[in-house]
Amino acid sequence: MTDNATSTALLAPSWFARPAARSWTCASGPAEVRRFHAALPGYAPTPLTELPRLAAELGVGRIFVKDESSRLGLPAFKALGAFWAVHRILAERAAEGREGAEGREGAEGRAGITLVTATDGNHGRALARAGRDNGLRTRVFVPSGVHPAAVAAIEGEGAEVVRVAGPYDEAVRQAAEAARAADTVLVQDTAWPGYERIPGWIVEGYSTLFAEIDEQLAAAGAGAPDLVTVPVGVGSLAQAAVTHYRGRPPAADGRPGPALLAVEPEAAASLLESLTRGEPVTVTTGETAMAGLNCGTPSALAWPFLRDGLDAAVAVGEADAARAMADLGALGVPSGPCGAASLAGLRAALSGPDAVARRAALGIGPESTVVLLSTEGREANPHATATG
Repeated sequence: MTDNATSTALLAPSWFARPAARSWTCASGPAEVRRFHAALPGYAPTPLTELPRLAAELGVGRIFVKDESSRLGLPAFKALGAFWAVHRILAERAAEGREGAEGREGAEGRAGITLVTATDGNHGRALARAGRDNGLRTRVFVPSGVHPAAVAAIEGEGAEVVRVAGPYDEAVRQAAEAARAADTVLVQDTAWPGYERIPGWIVEGYSTLFAEIDEQLAAAGAGAPDLVTVPVGVGSLAQAAVTHYRGRPPAADGRPGPALLAVEPEAAASLLESLTRGEPVTVTTGETAMAGLNCGTPSALAWPFLRDGLDAAVAVGEADAARAMADLGALGVPSGPCGAASLAGLRAALSGPDAVARRAALGIGPESTVVLLSTEGREANPHATATG
């Protein structure tokens, strides 16, 4: 976005209203995905932490933060999607008899497969871990701007890293080109026409996160949330949020579910620009500490869900994200800049000169329950040490 006043504007819900008749569901069923994750070594629901001080600051009833700083041994939520997608890929190959040739099975039969992806950090590391755990080679294309320590963490999982002299979209292009080789599978968390099935599996994997939130809110006596705030890169996690909250019957009071607020960096506000124009567009990205959100094009698979299922979107600046990260850290949530973007976006939505109208548009009042998705810990994004 070139106009700062525009880039930080909240989109009115009427600009992309939800089609009441549409039902979005997880193709494999969230219960199946949850059972898969629950069987993995080290699985446990990540914390849902209540922060009364933030609720008082922002004039709402309760605020909870879903803390993804430690998920299946990795410092971000991405493992949920990557692990499930690799499971589905291998199950499909086994069903088609591709790895049973000449009686070979298991790790020996998988030895010829290479997983390929592009990443701003967290997805690539998660895929590398899934590949390592399944005896597969992994090649990860990393764009410029990713911190060297994040690149080293990917290499530490045993992956081959290919450094790309360009932005995330260029890394995606090169990864897709490399995946044309024999016995190579592209496992990308963004989609485009003709490449949608595997990104869809990744979105399915994220359903576990939202199932956990439901259970944790119920245990806290909070019931259903009134607002969920989601950081957005290409939009796959936001797609999972729409699928979860819009793919169920309305509540007893007729509400279609919580308001959904998407948050992006001002340096990479492709979703906000797309919603403004009413069609998916690519933007030129800049530098941001919110490295995992530094994406210039919304996922083609996610776009219709976001267009029709979100209530609002907002872009936040670097200083606001750094302040949010520091505040969350002081309250015991070790969030990285991407995760802290949720709080920065909530503050932008619920404060300032347009706060009354924005609260009304989102249906937020003094008794409302808000959930913030903190999608990564500080370890995931070493930029955190420089900004907070």
